[in-house]
Amino acid sequence: MSALLSLCGLEVSTGPRRLLGPLDLDLHAGDCLGLVGESGSGKSLTVMSLLGLLPPGLAARGMLHWQGQAIAPGGRDHAALRGRAIAWMPQDPQASLHPLRRVGALLVESLRVLRGLDAAAARREALALFDRLQLPTPGELFDRYPHQLSGGQRQRVLLALALAGQPRLLLADEPTSALDPRLAKESLDLIDGLRRELGLAVLLVSHDLPLVAAYAQRVAILRRGECVEAGDAAHVFANPAHAYTRELLAADRLPAPEPSAPGPRLLEVDALSVHYPRAPAPSVSEASLSLHRGECLALVGESGSGKSTLGRALLRLMRGDTRGRILVDGEDLLQAGRVRLRALRRRIGVVFQDPYASLDPRMRIGDIVAEPLRIHALGERGEYPARVAALLGAVGLDPALADRWPHQLSGGQRQRVAIARALATDPDLLVCDEAVSALDAHHRAGVLALLGRLKRERGLALLFITHDFSAARALAERTAVIAGGRLQACGDTASVLGGGVKIG
Repeated sequence: MSALLSLCGLEVSTGPRRLLGPLDLDLHAGDCLGLVGESGSGKSLTVMSLLGLLPPGLAARGMLHWQGQAIAPGGRDHAALRGRAIAWMPQDPQASLHPLRRVGALLVESLRVLRGLDAAAARREALALFDRLQLPTPGELFDRYPHQLSGGQRQRVLLALALAGQPRLLLADEPTSALDPRLAKESLDLIDGLRRELGLAVLLVSHDLPLVAAYAQRVAILRRGECVEAGDAAHVFANPAHAYTRELLAADRLPAPEPSAPGPRLLEVDALSVHYPRAPAPSVSEASLSLHRGECLALVGESGSGKSTLGRALLRLMRGDTRGRILVDGEDLLQAGRVRLRALRRRIGVVFQDPYASLDPRMRIGDIVAEPLRIHALGERGEYPARVAALLGAVGLDPALADRWPHQLSGGQRQRVAIARALATDPDLLVCDEAVSALDAHHRAGVLALLGRLKRERGLALLFITHDFSAARALAERTAVIAGGRLQACGDTASVLGGGVKIG
């Protein structure tokens, strides 16, 4: 069977430096090809090349064959395929959907541009697409803004936008990286059903190896811009021929945490409730938990379960009605005045989900890491370079990176910078909110090992908020399960995550 799309000797370069290729790939109608590799391997460059949307300064050469017709990358014939024949489902729905426009209007606009429908016909088609993608109450959802939708719903709206032009090829770029396991499976099941029903060719770009193994018929492994292994997905994962493929598979198998004896209790949360304005029910209700020095407690739950709200409440960053007690060494954070709150916050570090979004792109790495020192007036300014170098070294980074900008670092390096910044005030408690969900298997394993080492060496109390059960098993001695804003279980990680406790 001839390929729907073939890449022949595709290369992407910036000046004399080659970033990708030469790459040869075939995409067949009704098949899913998994494109796998760690951050910086060339996955996104491949997608942008297929769309003809390379950033300025990058040039593609080689040849694309669409249904047997030769097309030069980046030319007019290539651009004509975009949106109609080749569609893109980007990674981050929150960043990809216009925050000031209703989702129905976004889809209607795409339908009118790509298929020439009038306003009434485009609205009918938009509602039908929402219904086909199993979005609840399409008529009501049509008039909502992106922030009023859940993560899974926003992901389905992106899929509806991708399908608006009735494409033959769908480029799904990390479609589940921000979703919990249940929503990830639902999203991939939906795409897989469309693949079989419509005969779609799907390029599934992911760093989640089990996910690719479950849904892709074929797989290609990228490393530093080169395809090091390709073939039948089941065969490649069962019998990897290249050392890099074996390394990726090994990184996905996370070891159990090293045993350590917890110290004195640092944090106690007692009957904590958080109620957002105009919300029909509390986001967190009567939650109670404790955390000791040198211990990791994983807080696991589905999207919308209340786990991030609880984490923000511990930092006193909530604008809603917050009740209960949050005791740090016996002092109630919720009752602290401005001066005491500033002192207590010095003792709490935070690492956010997206390291690229949480690092100021206009600041060099050294200034980012030193920022908490300036804010809390810790030490003399002349000492900052040495302290920054020590912090970068503590998280396994070369101190020479202090002079670089965030965009010059890989995802794993950026997350280590975020951890270094969180450690700058020498905190007692570290709150990690989905700190590894956006990382590939190799970097995830490295960051988890780093957090485990810091916990043991510094006696940190670590609250690890996640929907990744394997990451929780690799890092946390204890696990608490939250669903619908209520804690369902709390105890030894092996017992909670392996004992049949229902998540969600």
